[in-house]
Amino acid sequence: MTDNLAPDELCPCGSTLSYQQCCQPFHSGEPVTTAEQLMRSRYSAYALELIDYLVTTTHPDKRTRNLAAEIAEWAAAADFTALELLKASQGSAKDKQGKVEFIAHYQHDGEPGKIHELSRFRRYQGAWKYLDGTIYQD
Repeated sequence: MTDNLAPDELCPCGSTLSYQQCCQPFHSGEPVTTAEQLMRSRYSAYALELIDYLVTTTHPDKRTRNLAAEIAEWAAAADFTALELLKASQGSAKDKQGKVEFIAHYQHDGEPGKIHELSRFRRYQGAWKYLDGTIYQD
Protein backbone atom coordinates (compact mmCIF):
# COMPACT_ATOMS: atom_id res chain seq x y z
CA MET A 1 0.00 0.00 0.00
CA THR A 2 1.13 3.54 -0.60
CA ASP A 3 1.48 4.32 3.10
CA ASN A 4 4.24 1.67 3.24
CA LEU A 5 6.46 3.87 1.05
CA ALA A 6 8.81 6.45 2.54
CA PRO A 7 8.48 9.89 0.87
CA ASP A 8 11.81 9.49 -0.91
CA GLU A 9 11.47 5.78 -1.76
CA LEU A 10 12.00 4.92 -5.42
CA CYS A 11 8.90 4.29 -7.48
CA PRO A 12 7.98 0.60 -7.89
CA CYS A 13 7.90 1.08 -11.70
CA GLY A 14 11.70 1.13 -11.78
CA SER A 15 12.25 4.74 -12.72
CA THR A 16 15.00 6.68 -10.98
CA LEU A 17 12.38 8.97 -9.42
CA SER A 18 10.68 8.76 -6.05
CA TYR A 19 7.13 7.43 -6.01
CA GLN A 20 5.89 10.95 -5.20
CA GLN A 21 7.62 12.31 -8.32
CA CYS A 22 6.66 9.44 -10.61
CA CYS A 23 3.47 7.33 -10.37
CA GLN A 24 1.82 8.78 -7.26
CA PRO A 25 0.38 11.81 -9.12
CA PHE A 26 -1.31 9.44 -11.59
CA HIS A 27 -2.65 7.29 -8.75
CA SER A 28 -4.06 10.50 -7.25
CA GLY A 29 -5.95 11.43 -10.41
CA GLU A 30 -3.50 13.32 -12.63
CA PRO A 31 -3.98 12.06 -16.21
CA VAL A 32 -1.18 10.16 -17.90
CA THR A 33 -0.04 11.54 -21.24
CA THR A 34 1.47 8.40 -22.78
CA ALA A 35 0.74 4.68 -22.93
CA GLU A 36 4.13 4.01 -21.30
CA GLN A 37 3.20 6.18 -18.32
CA LEU A 38 -0.03 4.23 -17.96
CA MET A 39 1.80 0.90 -18.14
CA ARG A 40 4.34 2.01 -15.51
CA SER A 41 1.63 3.42 -13.24
CA ARG A 42 -0.38 0.21 -13.56
CA TYR A 43 2.67 -1.87 -12.60
CA SER A 44 3.14 0.35 -9.54
CA ALA A 45 -0.57 0.02 -8.77
CA TYR A 46 -0.23 -3.79 -8.77
CA ALA A 47 2.79 -3.52 -6.47
CA LEU A 48 0.86 -1.21 -4.13
CA GLU A 49 -2.48 -3.05 -4.48
CA LEU A 50 -4.34 0.00 -5.81
CA ILE A 51 -7.24 -2.01 -7.18
CA ASP A 52 -9.56 0.91 -7.99
CA TYR A 53 -6.84 2.53 -10.14
CA LEU A 54 -6.31 -0.71 -12.05
CA VAL A 55 -10.03 -1.13 -12.73
CA THR A 56 -10.47 2.52 -13.71
CA THR A 57 -7.53 2.39 -16.13
CA THR A 58 -8.84 -0.75 -17.84
CA HIS A 59 -10.75 -0.01 -21.05
CA PRO A 60 -14.50 -0.22 -20.36
CA ASP A 61 -14.90 -2.84 -23.10
CA LYS A 62 -12.64 -5.16 -21.06
CA ARG A 63 -14.07 -4.61 -17.57
CA THR A 64 -15.67 -7.85 -16.45
CA ARG A 65 -17.95 -8.19 -13.45
CA ASN A 66 -15.18 -9.96 -11.50
CA LEU A 67 -12.31 -7.74 -12.64
CA ALA A 68 -11.70 -6.02 -9.28
CA ALA A 69 -11.70 -9.33 -7.39
CA GLU A 70 -9.37 -10.96 -9.92
CA ILE A 71 -6.94 -8.04 -9.78
CA ALA A 72 -7.07 -7.93 -5.98
CA GLU A 73 -6.33 -11.65 -5.70
CA TRP A 74 -3.31 -11.46 -8.02
CA ALA A 75 -1.96 -8.22 -6.52
CA ALA A 76 -2.16 -9.66 -3.00
CA ALA A 77 -0.55 -12.98 -3.97
CA ALA A 78 2.47 -11.57 -5.80
CA ASP A 79 5.34 -9.42 -4.56
CA PHE A 80 6.34 -7.32 -7.56
CA THR A 81 10.12 -6.88 -7.60
CA ALA A 82 11.21 -5.27 -10.89
CA LEU A 83 9.97 -3.95 -14.21
CA GLU A 84 11.90 -4.18 -17.47
CA LEU A 85 10.64 -1.98 -20.27
CA LEU A 86 11.55 -3.59 -23.60
CA LYS A 87 9.95 -1.30 -26.15
CA ALA A 88 7.09 1.06 -26.79
CA SER A 89 5.44 2.00 -30.08
CA GLN A 90 2.98 4.77 -30.69
CA GLY A 91 1.28 5.75 -27.44
CA SER A 92 2.41 9.37 -27.42
CA ALA A 93 0.28 12.31 -26.37
CA LYS A 94 -0.87 12.62 -30.01
CA ASP A 95 -1.69 8.95 -30.64
CA LYS A 96 -4.98 7.10 -30.18
CA GLN A 97 -3.39 3.73 -29.47
CA GLY A 98 -0.07 2.36 -28.33
CA LYS A 99 1.83 -0.78 -27.41
CA VAL A 100 4.32 -1.40 -24.63
CA GLU A 101 6.36 -4.59 -24.24
CA PHE A 102 7.70 -5.35 -20.79
CA ILE A 103 8.76 -8.02 -18.34
CA ALA A 104 7.32 -7.79 -14.83
CA HIS A 105 9.28 -9.73 -12.22
CA TYR A 106 7.62 -10.95 -9.04
CA GLN A 107 7.77 -13.47 -6.20
CA HIS A 108 4.85 -15.82 -5.57
CA ASP A 109 4.91 -18.29 -2.68
CA GLY A 110 8.65 -17.65 -2.34
CA GLU A 111 9.34 -18.53 -5.97
CA PRO A 112 10.52 -16.03 -8.59
CA GLY A 113 8.33 -15.50 -11.63
CA LYS A 114 7.93 -13.15 -14.54
CA ILE A 115 5.33 -11.99 -17.00
CA HIS A 116 6.53 -11.03 -20.48
CA GLU A 117 3.71 -9.09 -22.11
CA LEU A 118 2.98 -6.90 -25.10
CA SER A 119 0.20 -4.63 -23.84
CA ARG A 120 -2.17 -2.66 -26.03
CA PHE A 121 -3.53 0.68 -24.90
CA ARG A 122 -6.29 2.77 -26.44
CA ARG A 123 -7.73 6.15 -25.66
CA TYR A 124 -11.26 6.23 -24.29
CA GLN A 125 -12.92 9.62 -23.94
CA GLY A 126 -9.47 11.18 -24.26
CA ALA A 127 -7.80 9.11 -21.52
CA TRP A 128 -5.36 6.23 -21.97
CA LYS A 129 -6.78 2.83 -20.97
CA TYR A 130 -5.32 -0.67 -20.89
CA LEU A 131 -7.04 -2.70 -23.61
CA ASP A 132 -5.39 -6.13 -23.51
CA GLY A 133 -2.10 -7.92 -23.75
CA THR A 134 -0.34 -10.86 -25.32
CA ILE A 135 1.67 -12.89 -22.82
CA TYR A 136 4.80 -14.62 -24.11
CA GLN A 137 6.01 -17.92 -22.71
CA ASP A 138 9.78 -17.53 -22.36
